[in-house]
Amino acid sequence: MAQIDLDKVLDKAYADKDLTTILAAPVSALKGVSDRDGELLQEAFNVKTVADLANLKYARWAQALAALDVSRS
Repeated sequence: MAQIDLDKVLDKAYADKDLTTILAAPVSALKGVSDRDGELLQEAFNVKTVADLANLKYARWAQALAALDVSRS
C-alpha cells in the first residue's frame, strides 16, 4: 500500500481534505505548482485536476522509463 505525507505534497488548504476532494482539486493544490503552472498544464495537456495530472499518459511514460533506469537505484 502506498503512503505519502500529505503535508509535504499538498498546499495547506488541501492537507486535511479527503482523497476524493484532493483528486478533484486543481493541480495548484500540489505544493510547488502555481496557478500559472496549472493554466499552462491545462493549455498544453488539458490537465485541470490532480487526477488529470496523475492520469496524464506522458507522465506515466516518463515514470515507466525512469523505473527502467537501474542506475538510479
